[in-house]
Amino acid sequence: MLEVLGILVFVVVIGLSIALHEMGHLVPAKRFGVKVTEYMIGFGPTIWSRVRGETRYGLKAIPVGGYIRMIGMLPPAKGDPEGTARSMTTGRFAVMVAQARQQSLEEIGPGDADRVFYRLPVRKRIIIMLGGPFMNLVFAFVLFAILLVGVGMPSPTLQVSSVGACLPTQAQPTGEPLPSGECPTGTVPAPAAAAGFRPGDVLVAIDGRPVTDWWSATDWIRANPGQAATVTVERDGGVVDLDVTVGEATRPVYDEAGNPTDELVTAGYLGLAPTTTWESQPWSSIPAHMWDLTVRSAQALLSLPIRLYELVTQTLLGGGERQLDSPVSVVGVSRLGGEVAAMDQPMEAKLAMFLGLAASLNLFLFLFNLLPILPLDGGHVAGALYEALRRWWARVTGRPDPGPVDTARLLPVAYVVAGVLIVMGVVVIWADLVKPITLG
Repeated sequence: MLEVLGILVFVVVIGLSIALHEMGHLVPAKRFGVKVTEYMIGFGPTIWSRVRGETRYGLKAIPVGGYIRMIGMLPPAKGDPEGTARSMTTGRFAVMVAQARQQSLEEIGPGDADRVFYRLPVRKRIIIMLGGPFMNLVFAFVLFAILLVGVGMPSPTLQVSSVGACLPTQAQPTGEPLPSGECPTGTVPAPAAAAGFRPGDVLVAIDGRPVTDWWSATDWIRANPGQAATVTVERDGGVVDLDVTVGEATRPVYDEAGNPTDELVTAGYLGLAPTTTWESQPWSSIPAHMWDLTVRSAQALLSLPIRLYELVTQTLLGGGERQLDSPVSVVGVSRLGGEVAAMDQPMEAKLAMFLGLAASLNLFLFLFNLLPILPLDGGHVAGALYEALRRWWARVTGRPDPGPVDTARLLPVAYVVAGVLIVMGVVVIWADLVKPITLG
């Protein structure tokens, strides 16, 4: 039940992200006088709509995006009178461009000639097209603020939450015992378990040296394999000294996505895990946190073609395990939201993971929509910037104003890109259905 509720809540979050993105386009477009005829969340068949003023607002059946429809997105071809389009019948792409241009012109009604998108100054067109990604960035900031300042971040205390049963090895890196509670053949009990540590113990000192925080104790343990020591703990209101010899464990190094690498590390090991508290972070931590995640998201975006190729060849066709850093669709991320809700974790931990997932999604949408290719927002911005550069050069060289950039000629490219995005979406959705990413 909790998993279903989590999925539904995350679907609402995705819908809100889409709605805010399109609102970021809608508000400046109306402010600059452009006629907006539609504001839609989703694609496909319309399941609800209502007209307010000159705009129809509605919801569509497939919640994987949205759009607003502004009149006059495509300018007339060079040499054509305003409000007309020449007939072009030579070549499939030429016909496609001519039909799209004609459809764009047919949306312009009487009295709308000065309310078309292509007539706006370049700076206003850029503001309209950047408004959508900007709203995703703002939403991500709000979610990160709730996460960092409101919920806080986990901080380890000096209290032991659990004691590992077995010393990890390269073949058994988790140190999990057998169902019987015994350690697997070839492994020995973890030093902390052998020394008699218990959950609830509070670290006080190591060989008489006070322990100030969990990290300092961990650093000492990792740096001293084979070292015998007396660890002082508080237990049931008293003080207990436990004699322990630090073990040595060789385990794989994990990357940021949680996947084991080929690199191994050998370090001291006791087998203690801390309890955690959730500490509110200062507002100043939000930009640094967002910047770090932005860099990682940009790296993930650049590696998207490779990850998609690996998803198809190694997972869907090769039958391999799904990697945590593989592409994920709205289906997969909604399922992850449901899995977070159903986890056996404290409410703070589940809320933090849920907010982090939603914030990361919006930050990725911000970056993805800035790609300078049509039909993405960044493609329209790139066209406007090219037009500004071309007009500036004409003024500098004393040439006539070249007019708006004929973006209609790039429609074949936009259709190809849209087709590729659709295919990518179908592949990732299929992977999310047959081999979903799990947090367990």
